Amino acid sequence: MGETITWLKDMAAKKDAAIVGSLVITEAGKYYNRLVFVEPSGKITIYNKRHAFTLVGEEKTYTAGNEKLIIDYLGWKICPLICYDLRFPVWARNTENYEVLIYVANWPKSRVTAWDTLLKARAIENMSYCIGVNRVGVDGVNSEYSGHSAVYDVLGNQLSNFEPHEEGTQIITLEKRHVEAYRNKLKFLNDRDAFSIH
Repeated sequence: MGETITWLKDMAAKKDAAIVGSLVITEAGKYYNRLVFVEPSGKITIYNKRHAFTLVGEEKTYTAGNEKLIIDYLGWKICPLICYDLRFPVWARNTENYEVLIYVANWPKSRVTAWDTLLKARAIENMSYCIGVNRVGVDGVNSEYSGHSAVYDVLGNQLSNFEPHEEGTQIITLEKRHVEAYRNKLKFLNDRDAFSIH
């Protein structure tokens, strides 16, 4: 276990909260863009990014994941995904009846309108909360990141209010009964496509 994972475990225990994020992991000679979901108990659940960002050649370095992850945590079903996975709605399609979809990302300012739009769309089409956590600042190759972290409800209403380029935290209460009420009233998920991808 590396320093980052140890730190995440310590923070999850200290804050008595689950922490989710992604990092590069080397395992058996392969590189993965790996999401880790760390619970206060120290339990770690992992997801390897499915869609390599071919625009910059990620497929030449990273091994793609092939399993979608659903985490049961405190009575919620959570589907965590990474960055470029956001552009692929079939992969995120809610066939598992999750209530929360989380994306952790490194999404650049130049395409942030797509980020905002796709997060909202994923919430609406999956009738779930959709949480997008994005970085801010400038990276080593001078790409700029403006944040736009956001939380959307099942109707696409934005519940968060981060300013562009703002680092920080917000406490937003998610209500499972809100998801259930709208799913019972608007039975759109009953009409979702039944095909799958491999």
